[in-house]
Amino acid sequence: MAFRRWLALISSTPAALGDVLSMNRRNIAFGLDVNPPERVALADDKLRCLELCSAQGIPSPKLLAVFKHHRELGSLPDRLSDAGDFVVKPNRGSGGRGVVLIVARHGSQFLRHDGRRWSLADLRLHIANILAGGHQSESQPDFALIQQRVRIHPALASLAVRGIPDVRVIVYRGVPVMAMLRLPTETSGGRANLHQGGIGAGVELDSGRLIHAVCREQSVVRHPETGTLLLGQKVPFWAEIRDLAVRAAACSGLGFVGVDVALDALEGPVVLEWNARPGLAIQLANRAGLLPRLRAVDAATRGLANDRQPRRREAA
Repeated sequence: MAFRRWLALISSTPAALGDVLSMNRRNIAFGLDVNPPERVALADDKLRCLELCSAQGIPSPKLLAVFKHHRELGSLPDRLSDAGDFVVKPNRGSGGRGVVLIVARHGSQFLRHDGRRWSLADLRLHIANILAGGHQSESQPDFALIQQRVRIHPALASLAVRGIPDVRVIVYRGVPVMAMLRLPTETSGGRANLHQGGIGAGVELDSGRLIHAVCREQSVVRHPETGTLLLGQKVPFWAEIRDLAVRAAACSGLGFVGVDVALDALEGPVVLEWNARPGLAIQLANRAGLLPRLRAVDAATRGLANDRQPRRREAA
């Protein structure tokens, strides 16, 4: 079914309180039923996801180095010898925990996005903490990934403070059903994370226009720190971002998935990761519930399946 026909289906029901998808319902009805456990485990493993993206030709930030054991930390200077800016993150982290953005390098000194300077020893200590599981709730040993830094696209520079915006697209059974642009703020420490004080702006699926925005669960029309008007702005390369999210969702093997896409100044749209348990604040950002859209896709999917069933010949 063409995207515009799906769009007509998922946009036909007005928003109501009973339309909101709760966490319990997400985990059961739209988690266990459509997300195979082995694919959920894959989504929690950023390294495997990056490898899968590479194999499928899905653009994502280049992987510069992987550290799996403490004994490898001695090679850190050599492995970063050509890297002037990069991102360090836990393989199994969530909510932005443990993610450090290095924006410049001066010899053995590293400049973080928040203006702090780190020595090589600071960086080594942070990676050691990741390996020890210090940035995940289970406190299990982890890997540390070092990736190419996404550089903000000029078209989005006026909407973000200190960090990189990204677009979260919820894809259900191959259909994009809701999206939001996540914007970093000074309050969020430059991270595009709503729980840390970032901005979530609902995106109209057809046009890419920003239709509503929230910060700290309060509606906003302008960026609270820069004063830039948010509503009515359009996400650049929107069709490409939406289509890339659908491709990544298919690659993930998940029926209900949140795909995070960033817009790089040179590379264009790139997939950062996908999440089998995407947060539900996207409904607040869009001022709409997910349930009617998910049910519309289910109903249409059942209808398509019925249409494909061979019809019995009537008795003569």
